[in-house]
Amino acid sequence: MEINSVSEKLIQPILRDLEWLEDLLNLRITAYFEEPENSFTFPDPPYPKDMNSPYDQFISKLNLDFNERVILLMSMVPLLSPQIFDCFFIQNKSIGRPFSEFGGVEAKSHKGFIPTVETVNFVLNGKNVIKRLDLYKIFGEDHAFSKLQVLSLTKDSDTTSFWSNRLTINEDFFYHLISGEKISPKFSSEFPAKELFTPLEINDLVLNRQLMDELNLILNWIKYREEIKSSPTLRKSFRTGYRALFYGPPGTGKSLTAAILGKNNDLPVYRIDLSQVVSKYIGETEKNLSRLLDIAEHKNWVLFFDEADSLFSKRTDISDSKDKYANQGTSFLLQRLEEYDGLVILATNLRPNIDRAFVRRFQSILYFSLPTVDERMKLWTNALKNFQVASSVNIKKMAEKYEVSGASISNAIQFAWLSSKKDEREEISSLDLEAGLLREMAKEGRSVN
Repeated sequence: MEINSVSEKLIQPILRDLEWLEDLLNLRITAYFEEPENSFTFPDPPYPKDMNSPYDQFISKLNLDFNERVILLMSMVPLLSPQIFDCFFIQNKSIGRPFSEFGGVEAKSHKGFIPTVETVNFVLNGKNVIKRLDLYKIFGEDHAFSKLQVLSLTKDSDTTSFWSNRLTINEDFFYHLISGEKISPKFSSEFPAKELFTPLEINDLVLNRQLMDELNLILNWIKYREEIKSSPTLRKSFRTGYRALFYGPPGTGKSLTAAILGKNNDLPVYRIDLSQVVSKYIGETEKNLSRLLDIAEHKNWVLFFDEADSLFSKRTDISDSKDKYANQGTSFLLQRLEEYDGLVILATNLRPNIDRAFVRRFQSILYFSLPTVDERMKLWTNALKNFQVASSVNIKKMAEKYEVSGASISNAIQFAWLSSKKDEREEISSLDLEAGLLREMAKEGRSVN
């Protein structure tokens, strides 16, 4: 993290609340060692007043209560003010070690104190055993902290109990709070996906009427998504997520349409690297996909699975245990994607390779065919409008003669422009473009009729 990207103004509201948390800790520690523990009242949390601060915006938007504010702040102490937790290093003189009820672990790197769920319980509840159970709900999967991946509980081993889990804040979320920058996950084995970008707009798409109608259905779902999620009646009838299948020959605009769809609605689109998801080991593919969807859940991201038949292929007749596990894996993937609450787009060149059971679960199926002559004329016109083109170039003739995809047209124009530059010409000639087109068709093993 670059220190100059951290805004002092944005961090001030957090430091303000950390002072409040330090006062709470002092009150709790003082009261705890009195016999019996005195009843006392915690001071109210500061009112969030800087709506330009991502931190104040977050606690206001989610309307965090007292306990949730304390837990969020405790997760940030080791990163901003580790000395606040020095009070938990007090030794129990009768047994010669720290108090068990404080929980926590000592950080190996900086020797500071890392809070656990036990620590949170001590701060919030002291000796009250009944209230201790309330923490299961706050750290449950249905809580906003989990759904929005704000906080996480980290185990030291498989035998660690719930109360021994370390409390940590999501680094991307923390960076967003102190810098104000958008949260964008980095490509990794945990999240094997990269964001798709395009300079084009939705009006630049050249699609037939049927395809545009299907695309408008997806746009309408995006428009009314929040209404569906917030309506108990609609949620009984519809799933909160949406699944679309894009299929057709290579270069016909499947990836481009997905990118423009996201851009038009200010939704990040992530192309999944299936080489990082699919594994030859039993159960690993499902685990990888589930982890990826957990990260993307509730983020308003569009997930784009290119060449999806490698992941969602047909189930086969069972002849051995390998087939059985493969079919179970496909069934799991179908179910897991149905549970995802956002837009998922699967793209494939060959629709028959996709499992039929999954095809039935798509709300939209869009066939991207090779463009017609009229569509190719529009593609040529749009693609050449920013270039100097010789008067001899006949767009209609090229559109009629060469049955190619939009991607091939783009590649041919790039080849033609580079050829003109090599010859130190300002204009792209007809010969340049035709040479580029013949080169593209040769790639596919095709010849001109």
